[in-house]
Amino acid sequence: MKSTSLSLIAGAVALAAVTGFAAVTAPDGGGTTTAKAATRLPVERSSLLCPAPGLSDLAETEYTSFTPAAKSGAAAGPAGTAELLSTAVKGVAKDTAKGKDKKTGKADPDKPVVLLKEPGKPATAEVSGADAPALVGTATGRLAPGWTAQQTTTVEAGDSRGLLGVGCTVPDTDFWFPAASTAKSREDYVHLTNPDDTAAVADIELYGPEGPLKSEVGEDITVPARSGIRVLISTLTNKAEGDVTVHVTTRSGRVGAVVRTADDKSGSDWLAASTEPAGTLVLPGIPADATSVRLVAFAPGEDDADLTVKLLGKTGAISPAGHEELHVKSQMTAGVDLKALTRGEPGSLLLTPQEGKATPVVAALRVVRGKGDKQEVGYIPATGPVGAQATAADNRAKGSVLSLTAPGAAGAVKVTASAGSKGGTPVSKTYKVAAGTTLAVIPPVPAGLKGTYALTVETQSGGPVHAARTLTVPMDGIPMFTVQTLPDDRGTVEVPAAEQDLSVLDD
Repeated sequence: MKSTSLSLIAGAVALAAVTGFAAVTAPDGGGTTTAKAATRLPVERSSLLCPAPGLSDLAETEYTSFTPAAKSGAAAGPAGTAELLSTAVKGVAKDTAKGKDKKTGKADPDKPVVLLKEPGKPATAEVSGADAPALVGTATGRLAPGWTAQQTTTVEAGDSRGLLGVGCTVPDTDFWFPAASTAKSREDYVHLTNPDDTAAVADIELYGPEGPLKSEVGEDITVPARSGIRVLISTLTNKAEGDVTVHVTTRSGRVGAVVRTADDKSGSDWLAASTEPAGTLVLPGIPADATSVRLVAFAPGEDDADLTVKLLGKTGAISPAGHEELHVKSQMTAGVDLKALTRGEPGSLLLTPQEGKATPVVAALRVVRGKGDKQEVGYIPATGPVGAQATAADNRAKGSVLSLTAPGAAGAVKVTASAGSKGGTPVSKTYKVAAGTTLAVIPPVPAGLKGTYALTVETQSGGPVHAARTLTVPMDGIPMFTVQTLPDDRGTVEVPAAEQDLSVLDD
């Protein structure tokens, strides 16, 4: 093996530990290529982006940053850092949150808004007002594997009223958002955040019930370096549509993307991206008292999709009356009102292909709780399984519900409540989820809890389990809530074994 080949292999192994790249083979001494057995190692670096939280002067935002404690017996790595920093935007809110200049009210991009110091204990910060900036962050060392951050905003009144929650996103180049809207009653924004030192260029495509919505201003959108921008979706088209799928891609660079929705009657919340297009989708965590559930799906390929719709409840799967099937035409957004389909029991939605034809789709649910002027809205995108480990960072002493669903075989998960941000002792509990059901539980709370805490879910056995956490904060008779799904945190990656046989080194 040439020394240059060894250098390439070593570099590939280092890259895998940082980025998740793992498909590497090594040539043997005879010049042939031999695949080496891979092992899983913790990532060494993680990135997260949080959108600018407010459009209201009444907005109160709490950030929670958390990395799960290392498993017993795991090798200790370097201490590392985990910081969420303000982006370089103008007009930030005047407040005294950490990372602010008290005299000018402007964010100091060199001071962390949230600084996480140790795994297993959340770090929090609060920001007030409409002009608080987006945040960019990086975690290294022991703080990188499984690092997550939650942004939770409370707006008590006005068009943006609601409890708005979103998990800060990993930068990427491709995002799908079913369940957005350009209707006159809605005010939906796409928030784009650029973590890098060079500008990114993004495109925003819109698809309605009849196909693509023409737009001359959705292309070549510049997102300045280490900055966040927001784009009002209704300004990208002259058509008002109730159900719209938003597709965000980048021509250069990478961004974090999320949609903020606001409705005249039901308030506002964040709409996170659906999992990548797939033939089978799971949408977990529909609250038991949902008064309205609307399913929105989109088929991005050239083929139509015919889906079977199942509600996975406490005792098994049922078909929503009159909506057992859903036909999604290619490049067209399909929406169906499932009304109060849970009927007093929590559940999850399972979409599967009919007759074995797995046409990739994306999907999301728009969920309403309450009635009349006491309504509140939340969104549940299709999501991947918990996998090895997943975390919901912001939980309080009351108001959290954890939904676990096993769409195939039965599964078991371990749920760990972390130490509190201001004190408390971790506690764990194992839950078994029967095949084809949804189990909704009030999760464990740390003993002696002070502040907020994180919930980490780990797969123990059985088939894949999908999860979502609902956080409810009632206010003035309104059941304000937000739902965050819990896909695998990708805290570990497969790294190929590299053999060094110095006897075959040559020039």
